[in-house]
Amino acid sequence: MTEGQTAIEDAILTLLARCAPGKTVSPEEVAREAAGPEWHARLGAVRRAAVRLALAGRLVIYRKGKPVDPSDFKGVYRLGLPREE
Repeated sequence: MTEGQTAIEDAILTLLARCAPGKTVSPEEVAREAAGPEWHARLGAVRRAAVRLALAGRLVIYRKGKPVDPSDFKGVYRLGLPREE
């Protein structure tokens, strides 16, 4: 894993740790946290990092408020911590 990938994963987990329970963050928030003014170019890397973390069970990818398969989702999504059940 490259340093950039690690920085993005760290940004995702940091933002999620700051969230209230049950809240989510957008990929744009993560990209801004990790890349600053050049955030837009990092959205693809955020998506790839989110998929890796979701497959590892460290976060959940949501679409329209419902968990989605990290290997097969399209469109607008948000990131959240796994919910306690």
